[in-house]
Amino acid sequence: MKEPLTVQGIVDLASAFYSSAVLFAAIDCGVFDAVRDLGADAGAAKVASSCGASPRGMRLLLDACVACGLLAKNAQGVYSNTPASATALVKGSPADLTGAIRYNRDVYPVWGRLAGLVKTGRPPEDPSAHLGGDAARTGTFAAAMYGRAMGIGRSVVPMLDLGADCRRVLDLAGGPGAYAILMAQSAPQIDKIVTVDLPAISEFAAGMVAKAGLSGKIECRAGDYRSDVYESGAYDAVTVFGALHQESPEDAAGILKRAADALRPGGRIYVLDMMTDASRTDPPFSALFAVNMALTMPNGWVFSDAELKEWLAAAGFKDAQTRAVPPPMPHWLVSALKKQTA
Repeated sequence: MKEPLTVQGIVDLASAFYSSAVLFAAIDCGVFDAVRDLGADAGAAKVASSCGASPRGMRLLLDACVACGLLAKNAQGVYSNTPASATALVKGSPADLTGAIRYNRDVYPVWGRLAGLVKTGRPPEDPSAHLGGDAARTGTFAAAMYGRAMGIGRSVVPMLDLGADCRRVLDLAGGPGAYAILMAQSAPQIDKIVTVDLPAISEFAAGMVAKAGLSGKIECRAGDYRSDVYESGAYDAVTVFGALHQESPEDAAGILKRAADALRPGGRIYVLDMMTDASRTDPPFSALFAVNMALTMPNGWVFSDAELKEWLAAAGFKDAQTRAVPPPMPHWLVSALKKQTA
């Protein structure tokens, strides 16, 4: 049982957004890259000049970063990245999480309208704005999702069984194409990966796939996985990564049934998502992410892995297994086999 907050804990919780805002601003201003590049010259004035910022404003931000544990500062006033910030917050590092964090930054304003969601049961803004309705917001959203998926995918894709008999993959709600790119790169025997997403997102994905030189292997198909019907028995694997948390239970069950129809007998489905245990309160991050999804999508929530396994069984799958994805994000990966025909 989780320990209740103390009075001090309540005060700390009320101001926890200060630290988040500092992190977002530091990324947006290029602080961590500048500190790396300047090295022993990374005093406040030079960091400010490198970032095109006010010396006073930058000094305040840098000291706040030190207070939050994002930077270190020596007696001479020189700032440096911590091991964690050098790993996760510098562009181009192998574990760069700045794209994933920008997603949190982008949904940050809507959290201030949580009371409205509670009163109405509806998201306080139109989700279509970032899914094609507003070209600028859609591009920003897709770019953030690409960086986020790349960070997560480097841990997830090695967990998939993409062996020699896996030649065709259907990537439902494939987003900006990051997972498909990583799968194609890790399993060169795959002949074809078909990603499916809304037209504006699929168009962005096609551009990223072209940049990766994989247009001949990855097809970015515009569609809607809530209603599309796929080639029957044509795929060896189906992936549904980070998508079902935006669907109602009824829609999720239908998506999984159509995924089963697309798989050959014995083919495997992989569902990656934030999930909770049966209590809906653990892991804590997943319980909070349920609120985040409800703020941004009409049917947004977080389901338990037990619920997912029930949907999979009803769709014609067996032997469902849950595995935790390596930190830092508390994703769970559930895989299952399509039952052999009688």
